Amino acid sequence: MIRERLAKTLDGDVLAAGDPGYDTARTVWNAMVDRRPRLIARCRTVADVRAAVRAARDLGLEVGVRCGGHSVVGLGIPDDGLMIDLTPMGAVRVDPIQKRAWVQGGALLGALDRATQAHGLATTAGNVSHTGVGGLTLGGGMGWLARQYGLSCDNVVAFEMVTADGDVVRASQTENADLYWGLRGGGGNFGVVTEFEFRLHEVGTTARITELSFPIDAAGSVLRTWRDLSAEAPRQATFTAGLPSDQNVVAVGFVWVGHPAAGQAVPSMKALGRPLTERVVELSYVDLQRIDDTPQGHALRRYWKGHYLRELSEDAIEALLQSRREPPGGGLPNIGLQAYGGAIAEVPEQDTAFAFRDTSFEYVAASRWTDPAEDDRRITLARRTAAALDAFAQGQYVNTLSDEGAAGVRRAYPPEKLARLTALKDKYDPQNVFHLNNNIRPSEPARRPQT
Repeated sequence: MIRERLAKTLDGDVLAAGDPGYDTARTVWNAMVDRRPRLIARCRTVADVRAAVRAARDLGLEVGVRCGGHSVVGLGIPDDGLMIDLTPMGAVRVDPIQKRAWVQGGALLGALDRATQAHGLATTAGNVSHTGVGGLTLGGGMGWLARQYGLSCDNVVAFEMVTADGDVVRASQTENADLYWGLRGGGGNFGVVTEFEFRLHEVGTTARITELSFPIDAAGSVLRTWRDLSAEAPRQATFTAGLPSDQNVVAVGFVWVGHPAAGQAVPSMKALGRPLTERVVELSYVDLQRIDDTPQGHALRRYWKGHYLRELSEDAIEALLQSRREPPGGGLPNIGLQAYGGAIAEVPEQDTAFAFRDTSFEYVAASRWTDPAEDDRRITLARRTAAALDAFAQGQYVNTLSDEGAAGVRRAYPPEKLARLTALKDKYDPQNVFHLNNNIRPSEPARRPQT
C-alpha cells in the first residue's frame, strides 16, 4: 500500500525487495555495505524528489539520498527506509561561451568530464569517474585542478535544492547566501541538491603523470626532498606520494594538467636521486579523470582513515614510516599523500563551510580486500596506521570521514564553522530529516510529526 501510494506521485520507478533492479540500485562502492531499503524512489525530476521527501515524512520512513554511492560507510542507504535514488537525474548541459555547466544532482563525474571536455573545458572534480558529482562537491571536492582553480565547491555558481519540507530553493551569492555558504563544504545536511551550476575553465585536453619509485630504505630522504619540491611547484602540478601495502617501495611524483609547453616548466625530479623505476605517461584529461577506476570496484570491501597535515615535518615523516612496520600476515593499508595549496588556500577561510584551507598535504590510509573474514583485521590495521599521524594532524576532509560519527564532524569543522552550520541546520532541517550523512545535528531537534 505504501509503495502504491508513492508510485502514484512519481514519474520514476518505485522499487522494493525482489523487484528487477532493486539490488543494483542499493549496491554501493564498498562491498561491506549490504543494507535493504524498504523502498527505492528512482527520481527522474525535481518533482519526483519533492514527492519522495514528502512521502517519507508522511509515512515516517528514514530518508537516505544516493548518487554515486562512494561514501565508505554507505551513507545514504537506509535499512527499512526510503532511499531517494538520484542516478536517473544524470544530465549535464554545457554552455561553452559562458563557460558554465548545469549538472543534475544524480550525475557522475565521468558525465561531467566528457561533456565539458568536448569544448576543452573542465571544472575541478575527482578521479574516479563513477563518483557522484553531488557528494564530492558538497563535501568540498578535491581534484587535479584544485591547485589551479580551487575546489569543486569553489566553482559552484548556484545550487538548486529540495528542502526537508519538499520546497525548492536556490542558493547563490545573491540568493539564500547563508545556504550557499553552507552547501560549499557542509555536506548533504540541508536538503537534496537537484542541480549544480559550475564555472568552467579552459584546461585543454592533455595531462601527464610522472611517478618514480625508490627502495623503502630511502623513503625518509625521498619524502623530504619531494616535500620541498612540492612547495616550489607550479599550480599545474599536484604532487603525490604513496607507500603501497604490497610493495617495499615509496612512490612519488606529480600529476600535471594542461599542455607541458604552456605556462611554467614541468618540475624536474632529479634531486630525488636515481629511482628504481620511472614512469611518465601522457594521456587525455578524460583518461586521467578515470585513472583510479577499478574493474572490480564495487566488489571490493573498503575502509579508510584520513588526516590534514599543515606541514610534513621530519617527525611526521618518521612517524609515517614507523607506522609501516609489517604485521604478521600483512594487510597494511595503502598510504597516500596529496598536495594542497595554490588556489585552495587563496579562498578566504570564512567564505565557505569547507575548512582548513591552509592544509599542505592530505593523508589517507586506505585498505581494500575481498574476504569478509578479514574485515576486523583490516579495519584495525588502518586505524592503527593512521593513528601514528594523529599528533601531526589538523582536521580532516569531510569526504574521507568513515565511522567517526560526531567526533569526526567536530574534527572536520572548527567550532565557529560548526556553530554556523548548526544554525543553518536549525533553519533548513530542524527535525534532522537528512541525517544519513556526516551529520550536523540541529541544536534542539524538533519533534517529528506523528503518522
